[in-house]
Amino acid sequence: MSLNAETPAATIGDDIAPDTGRPMPTNHKIRFAAGLILFNILWMTAGTAASQVLLPNRFTTLDIGKPEAVLATMNSVSIIFALIANVVFGAISDSTRSRFGKRTPWIPLGGIIAAIAYYLTSIATTLVGIVAWWSVLQIGLNMMIAPCVAILSDRVPQKIRGTLSAFYGVGQILGQSLGALIGAQFVSNERAGFLLGTVIWVLSGVLTVIVIPREKSSLDDNAEPFNVRKIVMQFRPPMRNARDFYLALIGRMCLIFGYNMVMAYQLYVCMNHIGLDNQHAADVVAQMATITMVVSLFTSLASGPISDKLGRRKLPIAVASVIIALGFAVPWLSPTSTSMLVMAGVVGLGYGIYMAVDQALNVDVLPDPDEAGKDLGILNLANTLGQVVAPIITSALVIATGSYAAIFPVAIAAVLVGAVVIMFIRKTK
Repeated sequence: MSLNAETPAATIGDDIAPDTGRPMPTNHKIRFAAGLILFNILWMTAGTAASQVLLPNRFTTLDIGKPEAVLATMNSVSIIFALIANVVFGAISDSTRSRFGKRTPWIPLGGIIAAIAYYLTSIATTLVGIVAWWSVLQIGLNMMIAPCVAILSDRVPQKIRGTLSAFYGVGQILGQSLGALIGAQFVSNERAGFLLGTVIWVLSGVLTVIVIPREKSSLDDNAEPFNVRKIVMQFRPPMRNARDFYLALIGRMCLIFGYNMVMAYQLYVCMNHIGLDNQHAADVVAQMATITMVVSLFTSLASGPISDKLGRRKLPIAVASVIIALGFAVPWLSPTSTSMLVMAGVVGLGYGIYMAVDQALNVDVLPDPDEAGKDLGILNLANTLGQVVAPIITSALVIATGSYAAIFPVAIAAVLVGAVVIMFIRKTK
C-alpha cells in the first residue's frame, strides 16, 4: 500500500509521487520518460515487424491456408491468452512481495518468455504451431505490459502523467513505425529479421528495468500477500464508481479497433486495394512508417505537456479521432500509392495526439488506485481486443466482398464512435 493510500485523493498534491510521498526529482522524471519510451519502442518494433510484415509475407508461401485467414486465426486464438495474462499479471504484480519491488520482477521475465515464443513462431510450419507459440508470446508480452503500465499510477505524480503518458505513447508510435520499416527491409530475408526481433524482445524487459529508477522493496508492504483465492477474486471487474472506467474501456477499444483495421493490414491494402506487387507494397509500407513515425513523434511530444497544462484529456482524444477518420477517408476515396502516404501523415498526426493522452486518461478514471495493476490490465484489454478483433472483421469483410474498400468506412465509423463515448466521461475534463 502506498504511503498516501489513506489520504483522500483531493488532498494529495499533484506533484507528489504516490510511492514516496515526496516530489519527484528531475533526474527520476527523465529516467521514467526514457524507460517508458524505450520499453514501447523495443517490444512494438519486434512485434510489429512480425505481425504486420514478416508473418503476413511468410503466410503467402506456407500453403497452410488463405493468408488473411491464417493471420485472423493466429490473432483470434492468442487473444484468449492475452486477455487472461494481462489481468492475471496485473493482479499478481499488485500483490508481489520482493526486494526488487512488486512490478519490476515480471518485466524482464516476460521479455525472455516472449523472445523464446517469437523465435519458435518464426520457425513453425503448421497453423497449430504458429497459433500456439504466438499465444505464448502474448503471455510474455502481457507479463511485461501489465506491471509497466501500472507504474504511471504507482509512482508518477498526477501533474506529469500526461507528459509521461506522451512518452509512453511515443514509444509505441516509434516502435510501430520502426517495426514496419524494419520488417519491410527483411521481407526477402525473413530469418535475419526474426532473429533480430528475438534479441529485441529480450532487451525490451532487461533494459527497461535498468533505465527506470529502482522500485522500492515491497517486502514490508502492509497489503495482503498474493494467494490463489485473491487472484481469483481479482478477476471481478470493478463495480463501484466505475462508470467512467467502462466508458474509457469502450472508447479506447473502438479507436484501436478502427485504427488496426487499416494499419495492421497495410501490406495487404497496398497489394490488393492499391494494386502493387509484394516488393513495391513493402516499399510503400516502409515510406508510410517513416512518415507516421516523424509526424507522430513531434505531435505526441507536444500534446502530452499541453494536456497537462490545460488539465484536459477528453478533448484531445476527440480531436485525434476525427483526424484519424479523415486520414482513412483519403485512400478509400482515392486508391493510389500517394493517397496511402497522405493517409500515413494524417493518421500519424491524430494517433500521436491520442497516444500522448490515452494512458493519462486511463489512470485518471481508475476506481481504486490500490488495484491499479489489475484495473489497468482490464483497460489494456481494449488494446488487445481492438488489435485482435480488427483482423477478424477485416478478414471477414475482405472474404465477403472480395475487396479491401469495405474496411475503410467501418474503420472510420468505429473511430468516431470511440470519440463520442469518451466525451461522456465525467471524472476528468
